[in-house]
Amino acid sequence: MTYKPRPIDTSRVTLSEDVLELTELLAKNTHEIWARQRLSERWRYGAQRDDERREHPGLVSYEELSEVEKQYDRNTALETLKTIISLGYRIEPPARPAHTDAAPDAAPAGETQAVLDTLKQPGALALGALLAIWQARDPSRWAQSAEVYQRLGSRLMKLGEMLLAYDVFSEGLKPWPGDLRLRQLQAHALTRLGATARANALLRALYDEGPRDEETVGMLARTHKDLWQQAADPAERERQLQLSYKFYEEAYRLSGGYWTGINAATVALLSGRRDDAHALAAEVRELCLAELRRTEETGGDRYWTLATLGEAALVSEDWPEAARRYDEAVTDAPRQLGELTSTRRNARLIIEYLGGDPAFVERHLPVPKVVVFAGRDACDWQAPPETEAAVRQVIFERLNEIGAGVGYTVVPTPYDAAFLEAMLEAGGEAHAVLPCQLSELLKAEHGGGGGDSQAGASARYESILGRVTSVVAASEQNMTVGGMSGEYSRLLLHGLALIRAKQLDTELVPLALLDNYAATNAAEAQPASSASPAGAATDERAELIDLSGLARPQANAASTRTPDASFAHGVRPDAATGFNARMVALLFADAVNFSKLTETQIPIFVRDFLGAVGSLVSRFQPAPLLRNTWGDGLYLVFEDVQAAGRFALDLSDLLNATDWTRSGLPADLNLRIALHAGPVYACTDPVTQGLNFIGTHVSRAARLEPITPPGQVYASQAFAALAAAGRAHGFTCDYVGQTPLAKKYGTFPTYHMRRTQNSHG
Repeated sequence: MTYKPRPIDTSRVTLSEDVLELTELLAKNTHEIWARQRLSERWRYGAQRDDERREHPGLVSYEELSEVEKQYDRNTALETLKTIISLGYRIEPPARPAHTDAAPDAAPAGETQAVLDTLKQPGALALGALLAIWQARDPSRWAQSAEVYQRLGSRLMKLGEMLLAYDVFSEGLKPWPGDLRLRQLQAHALTRLGATARANALLRALYDEGPRDEETVGMLARTHKDLWQQAADPAERERQLQLSYKFYEEAYRLSGGYWTGINAATVALLSGRRDDAHALAAEVRELCLAELRRTEETGGDRYWTLATLGEAALVSEDWPEAARRYDEAVTDAPRQLGELTSTRRNARLIIEYLGGDPAFVERHLPVPKVVVFAGRDACDWQAPPETEAAVRQVIFERLNEIGAGVGYTVVPTPYDAAFLEAMLEAGGEAHAVLPCQLSELLKAEHGGGGGDSQAGASARYESILGRVTSVVAASEQNMTVGGMSGEYSRLLLHGLALIRAKQLDTELVPLALLDNYAATNAAEAQPASSASPAGAATDERAELIDLSGLARPQANAASTRTPDASFAHGVRPDAATGFNARMVALLFADAVNFSKLTETQIPIFVRDFLGAVGSLVSRFQPAPLLRNTWGDGLYLVFEDVQAAGRFALDLSDLLNATDWTRSGLPADLNLRIALHAGPVYACTDPVTQGLNFIGTHVSRAARLEPITPPGQVYASQAFAALAAAGRAHGFTCDYVGQTPLAKKYGTFPTYHMRRTQNSHG
């Protein structure tokens, strides 16, 4: 007898938003389960499926699958869910509180409670341990507890990891949108990242909602102090400084807390209230001495108490006491980079106002340096195995001599693995930039042949990259024309390192290796070559490590090549295709609510709105390499990030300042403006017979535009990094978080771009 299953009609199933959201999660989890099963059966990645060799192209993470493969998994998941619903079952989201102003009453699940217990333990967890906790989280379980997000993000902030902390708080606010502490911490992270206006708006909303507590009012005062420093207009500077003092003094009188008290004293000094400053500093000193006595009895973190005593001494112009207290604070918390950065910031303001020695900060509040590892130029990626341990030890010792706490390198670079392992051994942050996805790199290196060498290299890199702080793939795919992917990744590397050094208020140090070929000409390893990317105006002097006594000469070692000095003109022709590869800056913009215009408004839109944009484009110099529109869309290509950034802000200013109702158009008519930079192919379009630029980076720029707020300019991480590497001036890029791009293109770090002082004209 043959069993024939009853067919199930799923055609009439109505899908709710919860089911559609669940589909993506189920597709991803199903793929991961399938991949783990194959890996346990000793399958491995291969460009084509080969059952005999146990190779399969799908053995990558879900995010690395092609859109076609992802959709196959989604369809399978969706049909499964529709079948369950057809059988009479309901799919409901887990119950979770809508919001709260305090920590949740319900105890979190056992797994989340174990994480909380770990985070509550005294003493600082290493960054690697915190990263492991975050990467292993189950968001559905963590949603039961706001406290787990609060504690993890706070730990990350202590280590200076503001970007990751912001992402932690943002995820926590999805299930807990009314949690006061999460909202405060998110604003605090934004403040430390330099996104002052956004932080000010969030805190002002909290202040207006009430009740008013020391944390909210004090942080609001901090944002006004930052806005005072950023303002160009003297009247605006004075207004912001007075607001800062008002809120700091209010917070101190509300609570009697020493942290708002010392800030009130500092701002009083900076605003010319010297007597008030001295009186406040004396009060704060007594509060801190009492706190120190309590800490000695009960134990606990003394950093902020000691640092506040140092700042109170500075305000009172007692330099020896300030030096002693700052030295004690640094000894207590040598790796709390976030705290040190904030302390240094206030100390610099006071010293500058009093006309003191600027070197005081570096002597008594030192911050670990950021190191960019140049490796050594050679045709081989990897160093001889017999020398790597010795080289790793030499690098480790030099990192300690430099005082390094953060390291960046490009993969692949000779001895990159040794550098990353030495950086991790030193207890610092380790960041890797790849020209493209690791699987693409390995295929290119091994000619797509796979085999034991590729498997061995893949396992080694996956082991190391799984332990580092961050891994950034400069491009999804490898652009082989003229080594463009490698040059782009070096630009990205240097820019990311500069951004991190600026966040930490510390020095950037290039580190380069010399072998028997280069030892006779050390100048080749100085920042103008591999230690510094193309287009990066670098003032740093490279630290050099001579490997002559350790590494044997390599027959295929190549001389150090100086990359093109200009981001704009590094055009690389490809004789095989007739295309040119070059790095450019890309701008996409789209009119908000264009589809709602009436038929009679469309000609007005073209004449007045697009006409104003066209006039700006026509007079802007340097002129865009390409300009194009389609309906309400705008696409421009610039030769560098400096030009693209200036134009984007000019365009935003023009549209925000224009009253469109005078033309009969909606008052809120505006553009979303998005910026990206990367290598693309230049060609003659066969249809238009004009110049065109194509490639995956054009797609990335286009996907960023739909998620940009109207009237704002958003930029990709690559644009922000290349702007830093090229010392772009007149604007700055503030991190706003990991943003999902349009059309399920992926999630990428995103930045808000704004003008800096005296940047008009």
